[in-house]
Amino acid sequence: MDFAEIIFALFIVVVAVVSLLSNLLVLLCFVHSTEIRRQVPGVFTMNLSFCNILITVLNMPATLVGIIRNQQPFGDCVCHTVSFLETFLTANTMLSMAALSIDRWIAVVFPLSYSTKMRYKDALIMVCYSWLHSFTFSLTALLFSWVDYSSVYASCTLQPNKEDSDRIKFTIFTVVFHATSFMLSLLILCFTYLKVLKVARFHCKRIDIITMQTLFLLVDIHPSVKQRCLSEQKRRKQRATKKISIFIGSFIICFAPYVITRLAELLPFVDINRHWGIISKCLTYSKAASDPFAYSLLRQQYKKVLVTVVNKLLRRDLYPSSGHNSSLDTENDYCLQRIS
Repeated sequence: MDFAEIIFALFIVVVAVVSLLSNLLVLLCFVHSTEIRRQVPGVFTMNLSFCNILITVLNMPATLVGIIRNQQPFGDCVCHTVSFLETFLTANTMLSMAALSIDRWIAVVFPLSYSTKMRYKDALIMVCYSWLHSFTFSLTALLFSWVDYSSVYASCTLQPNKEDSDRIKFTIFTVVFHATSFMLSLLILCFTYLKVLKVARFHCKRIDIITMQTLFLLVDIHPSVKQRCLSEQKRRKQRATKKISIFIGSFIICFAPYVITRLAELLPFVDINRHWGIISKCLTYSKAASDPFAYSLLRQQYKKVLVTVVNKLLRRDLYPSSGHNSSLDTENDYCLQRIS
């Protein structure tokens, strides 16, 4: 192992620990809270966290061992199983994020008809499609023996046979797989979240008009209060853009390098550097650690559930009620509450 590979190994260890703990907390909230279980997004979040946990306990250790030993980490049977699961879980997580974006798009753009457009049954159908889609590609790769150890990625992953005739089939398979998993999910994320951002900005603009009219009428208002209202206006405009940027940006940063690398290596004259292959693989793993924070744990609903669990364990109140009740803060958060 050289110095770079030591850094990669440490990075995977840190990501695995954070991913395992954070995704377990999400599942804990789902099991503990009846309210979260009743909500449609909870189905997608649970599926996403479940896949992330499997990636953490199966694929990350395999890659870690592959980096340390610089060879296939396990026997052929185990390596093929890990490769099968990697294809299945990666596609499943991408489609789960796309499903979450569709849910939020319907919730924000069609709030009055949300309960009829996105029912619990509809969510289960979308999750079943995600599983079927992922399983189809994984099984195809297994049947054609395209699952093996790749020294470029130090992982048990998709790997073509050495036969020239088989390589053409593998090229077609790889292009279709990434087009229907990564590209499809990315297009859905961009379409839905940009629509959500448009609606959020519209609502924020309405609130800004009301705020400015109020400030104009209250001529005797204290300057500090007026300054606070103006700063709240600025903060509102930034919040929606920031959240949408996190959802779309993290997806692109974590998955795009790996997908582009896998497509580039299909060209016969392209030789992928091992260090870059491992880096792109580590980026995909980092998504499993960031998803719980982006989609769940930073939301007030999940924070309250976690605090309730801690209260029961420690038998004391760690979430006291506060006398502060700002109608302005409530109004500010209203136009963005469904985005987060």
